[in-house]
Amino acid sequence: MKIKEFIKDEEGIGVVEVILILVVLIGLVLIFKKQITSLVSSIFNKVTTQSDQV
Repeated sequence: MKIKEFIKDEEGIGVVEVILILVVLIGLVLIFKKQITSLVSSIFNKVTTQSDQV
């Protein structure tokens, strides 16, 4: 009985919402790919240079 109630429950997040969120996130990553890679690269460069000082 509990399983049927859980399946029929319409609260929470649905599959369509998850797919839409993923599509938006993938689109943003594709649009800002250069900026993201340069940001991550600069962060790693700072980490490696400052870890030598410690």
